[in-house]
Amino acid sequence: MQNAKQWIVLAQILRPQGRKGEVLADLFTDFPDRFAQHPQVWLAPSGFAEGTQTVGASDGSNPPQQFEVAAHWLPVGRNAGRIVLHFDGVETIEQAGRLSGKEVLVPLDERLPLEPGTAYISDLIGCTVYDGITAVGIVGSVQFSTSADGSRRLDEAAPLLAITSPQGNEVLVPFVNEFILGVDLAAKSIRMALPEGLAEINTAVKERDAL
Repeated sequence: MQNAKQWIVLAQILRPQGRKGEVLADLFTDFPDRFAQHPQVWLAPSGFAEGTQTVGASDGSNPPQQFEVAAHWLPVGRNAGRIVLHFDGVETIEQAGRLSGKEVLVPLDERLPLEPGTAYISDLIGCTVYDGITAVGIVGSVQFSTSADGSRRLDEAAPLLAITSPQGNEVLVPFVNEFILGVDLAAKSIRMALPEGLAEINTAVKERDAL
């Protein structure tokens, strides 16, 4: 049995969407087309991939269940950025409702290969960012710019590392090659050379707002 650290989350199911068993899910991959190329996935309780849900243990929890994605599409409007999934064998609203809250998983070794110089978002989370030898903080999330109405992501804009500093402040740092000195995912370390003062901007804003 593979343990939680050997899986990654592609999406998390929110609720039924439609009348024929479709579900709406938060999307955690930049490659939604993989559901067509590699339709086999597994569903597990929320928190399984982070190790906060014990699956397949002696407490009677069920192991991840295998499903096949029959169809998928990206919605627009208020659900832009999410995904609609339709699994083989799930044909009713009631069946779809029983999947609410589940994580959509694949084994770690089934991730699609990336181009050199790129990284999975999930691998960046938890990395310590250094400006030279100074620790800026730990990456808590990666943010992407969107259009004014929020309907689409602006791929031409650099992603931002949302870093929590040792003082508890949030620092937003563009994840761009001109700032990056090296990324060691095994060591959970990102070394950067940031423009002078960039790491202090958000801290200064918060201090002014508190006055």
